[in-house]
Amino acid sequence: MSGLRASRTADVKVRNRGQVPDGADVYAEEKVLAVIGHVREPVLAARVKLTQAANASVIRPATAQAVVDVNGRPVRAHVTASTMFEAVDLLQKRLAARLARPRRAVVGAGLHGSDPHTRAGWAGPDHGPRPHRHHLPAEESRIVRHKSFSLDRQTPEDAVIDLEAMDHDFWLFTDLASGRDSVVYRDALTGRHRMASLAPLGQEREVDGLLGVSTVPVPTSSVAEAVSRLHLTGLPFVFFKDTATGRGVVLYHRYDGHYGLITPSR
Repeated sequence: MSGLRASRTADVKVRNRGQVPDGADVYAEEKVLAVIGHVREPVLAARVKLTQAANASVIRPATAQAVVDVNGRPVRAHVTASTMFEAVDLLQKRLAARLARPRRAVVGAGLHGSDPHTRAGWAGPDHGPRPHRHHLPAEESRIVRHKSFSLDRQTPEDAVIDLEAMDHDFWLFTDLASGRDSVVYRDALTGRHRMASLAPLGQEREVDGLLGVSTVPVPTSSVAEAVSRLHLTGLPFVFFKDTATGRGVVLYHRYDGHYGLITPSR
């Protein structure tokens, strides 16, 4: 199937949240269709969410998100801007950059310490900034989203590919070699991918230059203790061994200032 035929049959759904300007949804649909029309693989579906913040003090109140299903592989983009139409334009550019990039090129760029400001997957002037996290007082923040699912068994390299394709800050998975819960993420300072795991990690992966390995033991704590740690450190997320289940869990900051929790279902 050609990229053009895929775009004609793709199901592009646009969902609005907040006071989204009239016509923005149609504009977004047209922009996304224009992007997926150049994809060689079959595009099975595309979902777009436009969110207009109600708080007038927000610097970039317009948020545009898209997830495109490329032959079963999700590719995600997420941008913010001053106006919704500007956000949609930035979304089109960021999505096009992600869809045009071969899967294995992500590993080649990310695992060898390339400049985080020039490689795909990081915000830049051509792709729009990442949304700013809204800060709430500790007493107001709470866990508002709890996701539990079966973790895929993957190599760290494949986990990095999924991390970049979905434009996330971290990716929770089960390490294929050790069978233990693990996480890959981007180092905020270097832009290099790193890995932490409940399994003891040797130095061979780091010596081979595949990705940085965190040698700091993963903390064991309750969810409540992890909430305190996340608040005190200001980190975007914490990966820890849950005392209640013995499994690897991620607690993360949501953009609305609250917390999200990801746990393995089994």
